[in-house]
Amino acid sequence: MKIRKAILPVAGFGTRFLPATKAQPKEMLPVVDKPVVQYLVEEAVASGIEEIVFVTGRGKRAIEDHFDISYELESTLVEKNKTELLKEVQKLPGMAKFSYVRQSLPLGDGHAILQAYHIIGNEPVLVLFGDCIYDSEVPASKQLIETYEKYGDSVIGLSEVPREEVSKFGVIDGIAVDDKNMEVKKMVEKPKPEEAPSNFVAVGKYIITPEVFETLSTMSHGKSGEIRLADAFDIMLEKNRPIYGRILDGEWLDTGDKFNFVKATIHLGLKHPEIKEKLEKYLKEINNK
Repeated sequence: MKIRKAILPVAGFGTRFLPATKAQPKEMLPVVDKPVVQYLVEEAVASGIEEIVFVTGRGKRAIEDHFDISYELESTLVEKNKTELLKEVQKLPGMAKFSYVRQSLPLGDGHAILQAYHIIGNEPVLVLFGDCIYDSEVPASKQLIETYEKYGDSVIGLSEVPREEVSKFGVIDGIAVDDKNMEVKKMVEKPKPEEAPSNFVAVGKYIITPEVFETLSTMSHGKSGEIRLADAFDIMLEKNRPIYGRILDGEWLDTGDKFNFVKATIHLGLKHPEIKEKLEKYLKEINNK
């Protein structure tokens, strides 16, 4: 079945970025000149996604407004003859068909995904969490879809990290089935480096099948008090249901903490035609000092 829809869970509080996120969503923080969430939508659309469901919460209206028409802004840009900016603004509402549902309480990422179940229906769906940008020739989501089309089961996007960093992530234990894909045997949440089964970690990009929704819908709150997607995968693996991991090509730009957010901004700034030369010159000056 073709994957036409994507879920973007964006209901989190963004506490790592306080006070910046006190009055605006973390996902709307700009990396160069676009909010993080726009990079994710562009990635999804470039991968063939037609419908996008945002799972939002209180204080997230800015996301809805960003992908809506802004008559006053467009009128001002027309008056000032800023045609290129006008094109950038006008393309946003037509990128995909957008829907919005609420997660009223912070009960876990699996709970957030469940809020979109009635819209997705009995289809596989792309899931993109709001702190994972990928700079790649082939969009990361398209790479996941390729793996799904090859194997027909749920897919976890993976990146290889230094072993000393695995304790910050969910780590995959699996068996390689080709040069880009592995069959997942186990997921270990934030292990000590010496106990990690590998240094391949989940990056917040997934293809989930209807069976994952069914599993989530039968789950009660786990030890953490939340319904978690990783727990649903564990249940499926215990039932010998196949799950695959796709080792993603490209540069993983994790915007989930302050340092990596700045790193992502520099990485993409060095590719931005408007500022790349000035930024490169500035970085060289800092290095020389």
